Parts: sequence; C-alpha cells; structure tokens
Amino acid sequence: MNIPFFLETLNQMFPDAKAELNYANPFELLIAVVLSAQTTDKAVNKVTEPLFIKYTNAESLAKANLSDVESIIKTIGLYHNKAKNIIALSQILVEKYQGEVPDKRDQLESLPGVGRKTTNVVISNAFGIPALAVDTHVARISVRLGLAKEGDTVLQIEQKLNRKIPKEHWLKVHHQMIFFGRYHCLAKNPKCVTCPLFDACKFKDKRK
Repeated sequence: MNIPFFLETLNQMFPDAKAELNYANPFELLIAVVLSAQTTDKAVNKVTEPLFIKYTNAESLAKANLSDVESIIKTIGLYHNKAKNIIALSQILVEKYQGEVPDKRDQLESLPGVGRKTTNVVISNAFGIPALAVDTHVARISVRLGLAKEGDTVLQIEQKLNRKIPKEHWLKVHHQMIFFGRYHCLAKNPKCVTCPLFDACKFKDKRK
C-alpha cells in the first residue's frame, strides 16, 4: 500500500471524520468509550445523554447506585458489567486522581473496563497525545488493504500501522479508517465497485 495515496484517499473520502460518540470532557469520553464495547456509538449516545445529566462527574457517578445506572444503560450490550465498571473506575478517579481522568497510559489501563483501545481513544482525543486505536473496523480494513496480516493480534496491527503511518496522522486516520470500515468497506457486502483503493486491496473476496 502506498501510504501517501492511502492518506490522500481517506482525506478525500472522509475529510471531517471524527468521533461519533457525544462527550463534553475527558470524563464523559472515558465513560462513553467504556460503554461502547461491542455496541454501536449511536446506541451509546442514547444512554449517555440521560446518564451525564444525572451523573455530571466522577464524584457523582462514584456514589451511584448500581441498579440506577443499570436502568439507564440497560439498552446496550453487557450493561451489567459496564455499569459496575464505570462506577468502580469513577471511585478510583476520585480516590487517586482528584476526580480527574489521568493522561498516562498505565494509569488509564489500570482502571476497570479500560483496555489499550479505550486508552488510545482517550489519550488521543482528550489530551492530543498521538495514538492510533484499533477497533474491529480498523483491524478489518488493515488486513484487507495489506497493512497487516490475517491472524495479526490487535496490538500487532497497531504496531504495524504506527510504523507505516506518520505520527501526526494517527488521530485523524483512526477516525477515517473507522468511517471507511463503517460506511464503505463493510464486513459484509463491501462497496468494492466504487472503491478508490480497489487495485491496492488484498481482500480475496473483493469484486468489481
């Protein structure tokens, strides 16, 4: 894959790509990303609106009743564990970080329900620290376009993308690759016929 061509193509297709989760500060972003696991951003936005009205910061969510939080987020997948995690991580934010979201990777990854992908999203979007989060869309199109290999782990895909793509592009490319996977190179029925990256694509089932 010719990286300059790849970046220019994404810029032409999705010049304004950005996070589709609704949030107003690092705390809301962290909670929204934790809730977004195996769930659509659209579904998360529906529950975070009332959630953030009732619980405006880490201090208030740390004191929340589990059943109350569950009742608000029950329409998303894994809501029971997610409710426990966002209350527990809020308690840690209050106890260890004065209610603020830390910007250090190890500190974020030590929080309940927070893994590497969530950490990458938070540090890049909330704090401007270069990071390229790999979700299912990014992983899928990385393999299809030959930027990674079938069978690579999420970490291996991230490392390969980091080596190939200049650091200053990581944040925007993350969102653009999500848009490319979500709206163009779909898991089923990808839009190969109109794809400007068709010739570079390694996907064995591509069709034109």
